[in-house]
Amino acid sequence: MHTFTVEEPDVTSAWIAACRALDRKDNTARTGYHTVVRISDATKDDLRFREDLDRVRLGKGHHPTETVASTIFPAALADRCKSHDELASRYRKLYEAARRFPGNNRGTYFGRLVDYPGAKGSRIDQIGKVIDRLTQQSSKAGAMTAAYETDIAHPDDTVTTGALVHAPDHDNSLRGFPCLSHCSFQLDRNGVLHCAAFYRSHFMFERAYGNYLGLGRLTQYVARQAGLRPGVLTVIAGYAQLDGPITQIRPLLTGAQPLITA
Repeated sequence: MHTFTVEEPDVTSAWIAACRALDRKDNTARTGYHTVVRISDATKDDLRFREDLDRVRLGKGHHPTETVASTIFPAALADRCKSHDELASRYRKLYEAARRFPGNNRGTYFGRLVDYPGAKGSRIDQIGKVIDRLTQQSSKAGAMTAAYETDIAHPDDTVTTGALVHAPDHDNSLRGFPCLSHCSFQLDRNGVLHCAAFYRSHFMFERAYGNYLGLGRLTQYVARQAGLRPGVLTVIAGYAQLDGPITQIRPLLTGAQPLITA
């Protein structure tokens, strides 16, 4: 079984390191199992590198990385909202229209996080519940550090503590949405919020770069809403694959150095 763990300071460096770990002579399938990518600041990346990557992606019919990132966290919309309640409300109003776009018919990740279908037609804003609980806990001397995620959010629960993006009752397709199974937030008692995300499958060329950005922005958003500082993003993939045009990807991997400077 081929696997790897990489730790890098930013999205660009992390994506390059992960792709290099898959693109090895002893790994002709360019796949890995139980891979771990740890990013110190997943809100930072090199815009010039992203533009180069997007030129290759667009040539293969993929959406820009910014579009991928927005399915996890709609940063532009959030910037126009004064509160989380406003963001969730506005996103829910846009959600049905968004689902009519190709590839979104089964929903978006952020839609699952703020508009999860509950019992008897109720809608669950899971991110709002996470923010509320973090806000309450972070002010306590003995704050809970790992009580901010769940596999199944039930509408009758008095407290929903996580960010479910996989619905076990109807997400039964062998491929496709949702590849992101869940997000887990950890409260460091020094006022920092970390995030761990688990993917059942991760396509490095098609999705990973944008996913890293979206998850980093989501972590930053949740942290700031709760009066915390964003920390480390860890992305675990049950199965990772370096897909796409490898001859066009390799120059990006071999020609780039760590691109983010302090």
